This record gives sequence, C-alpha cells and structure tokens, in this order.
Amino acid sequence: MRVWYEKRVQIFLNTWNLLRVSVATNEIKIPEDFWREDLDLDSNLQYLLPRRQGPGLCSTALLSHLVALHNELLRSVDRHTGEDTSYKVSLSELTELHVIRYELEKDLLPLVLSNCQYSLERGKETLSEYDLPKIQQQVLTRFLQGKPLITLTGIPTLVTRHERDYDIIFKMVKGNVSQERLPSLTLTALSRDLQSYSEVCEALKAVELALGFLSMTGGDSQMALVCYLEDMLKMGEQTDPHILKLLFAQLRDFPPSLLFKDPFSGVSAEYQQPLEEEQKRMLQGFISKGHIDTWLLEMHEFLLLNLGKPHVSDTYRPHWSVKETLSGYMDRKEVEVLPDVEASFPDEILLSQIVETWKFTVTSQQEWMM
Repeated sequence: MRVWYEKRVQIFLNTWNLLRVSVATNEIKIPEDFWREDLDLDSNLQYLLPRRQGPGLCSTALLSHLVALHNELLRSVDRHTGEDTSYKVSLSELTELHVIRYELEKDLLPLVLSNCQYSLERGKETLSEYDLPKIQQQVLTRFLQGKPLITLTGIPTLVTRHERDYDIIFKMVKGNVSQERLPSLTLTALSRDLQSYSEVCEALKAVELALGFLSMTGGDSQMALVCYLEDMLKMGEQTDPHILKLLFAQLRDFPPSLLFKDPFSGVSAEYQQPLEEEQKRMLQGFISKGHIDTWLLEMHEFLLLNLGKPHVSDTYRPHWSVKETLSGYMDRKEVEVLPDVEASFPDEILLSQIVETWKFTVTSQQEWMM
C-alpha cells in the first residue's frame, strides 16, 4: 500500500510541476505563492487535498485542467470521425476505465514500433518508415474511442469539520426530527461533566455524526440520543460509555466551535472590532439582570453559522445593531426574545463588535457567578 501511494503522489507532483503555469492561468485562479515553484515530497500535504481555498486549490485546478484536456481530445476525435460522444460521467462516478490513459514505454512505444519498417542499403544509414495512418487509427481505437466526456459540475473537494454549513444541517435535522431547546440546568450540568478537552472532542464527534445521519434519514424524536448512537449507529464500542451518558438528550445546542482554540477564526475582522469602555459598562448591567443564556447561545450560533461566509457583509452590515439583527434572527426561527433582554441589552452595540461582545459577556458572566 505504501508503494501504491508513493507512486501516485509522485505522479501528482510530476504532473503539477509540468503543468503548473498552464493551470495557474486557467479558470480557477490560484494565488501566485502556490504555483510559483515546483512541488516535491517535502511540500505541504495540503497541496494534495482538493479544496476551494489555500494550497488545495492547486489539486482542484489541476483536476479541472486535466478534465478540460480530456474532453478537448474527445471532441477532436468526434470532429475527425464525424461522430458525437453523448456518453457522459460525473467526477464522482469516474473510474480508471473512463479516462484516457497509457504508459509511454508499455503502451505507446510498442504500438509505434510495430508499425515501423526499416530498410538498409549498402553504404547508407538505416531508413525508418512509419505507417502514420495506421498508427493514428490504432491510437484512436485503443486509447480514445469509447471514452466518455467528463462533467465538471460538483468537483469533489475536501471540507473540514469547521467548514461544514451547520445552518443547512440544523434546518434539515429540524425538518426530520422535532427539536426542543435544552433547559439551562441541563446545559450547565453537561458543560460541568465535560471536564477535559478530549472529552469535549469525543462528545462533539459523536453528536456531529448523529447530526449527519439525522439530517438525511430522520429519526424518532422521543428516542434518547444515547440509544440512537448505540442501537442505530452501533457506536457503543467506539465511544467512551461516560461520553454516551453525557449525551442522553443533546441534539444541537453544544457549540461545534468548542473543538477549536479560537472559535471565531473564520469570522471576518469586520465583526471583531473592540468594545468601548462605556459599552462594557452597559453590558455588565445587562449581565446583572440574569436570564441571558438563551441570548448567548443564539448569538454564538448566529456568529458561527452566518458571519463566517464569504461576502457576508453584503447581507449583514457591520454598522447594524446587534440587538435588532439577533432579534430578527430569533424571530425567523420562532425563538422568543425575553423581555429583560429587549429592555436591557445595549442598542449602541454594533455587529462590527459582536465577537468581542460575546467574549466579554461570557467572561463577565463566569466572573459574576464565581
């Protein structure tokens, strides 16, 4: 298996190094830093993983370029033969049998040499005569005819855990399984019992797996989550029993961002402006009123699901009020905004300050409870 991987990694490196300049000028724009120099075995692994951003753009763009070359060759064959290739496959269905492939020394050279005649005259060099029409016909029939066109829609790309669109996943889960908000006491007990970073990671892994299945297949809303994981997904042997006990009722309220040291690293700097001292004072007054857990959870969800998307400032203007924007978000979800929140959360705080608002509120709340 190691040899298999080494061979294919080397094929990728050789192909990229030969075509990188052509690929960089293709329809997928790649930052110059990624394609300016050749790659080798010491290069970052991310170059191998097809992505929509970062070094992974290189493998995505290379794949797109090779598909375009493949289709161009087949259309040339169609023009030569007068036929029309209607057979198409998507990249997700692609196999080695579908693509134009050959090895120079094993396939192409023997074909050319088998159609070569040599003549030798006294006192002269050996003359080689190639039967070009026959070579062309054999290349066409052996390597090109019968191959399908490849559709470029939906190039498979790697999506990391924190790049998943939880907004869509949560909506699909809600559509398949009726949801109820966890009581504050349950949330507090859950966060208290998950004492270590590794426990948080394992709990999130289990919940995310359940979310993925529930969003596609649905389930019984009255079934305990631990039973769903153990009986339906057969995860009893793979997951710490202690973790499963902690997940007895949870389906969505534990923030996915707790996996990461900086939960808002993907949020634009436009929403991470600092708070003024007067705004901090007003927030402390808001915190002293209590009953802010739901508001904080909704703010956290709104941050992660909406403000990490490209060009988000076109939809959520940084100069908008946090209270008005978040209240509208909760209204659309049919989640009640408590009167105390409506009355005491500062109107002056803007979306441009929402990250610092959430951090300051959470920290101050913890200090207030100590």
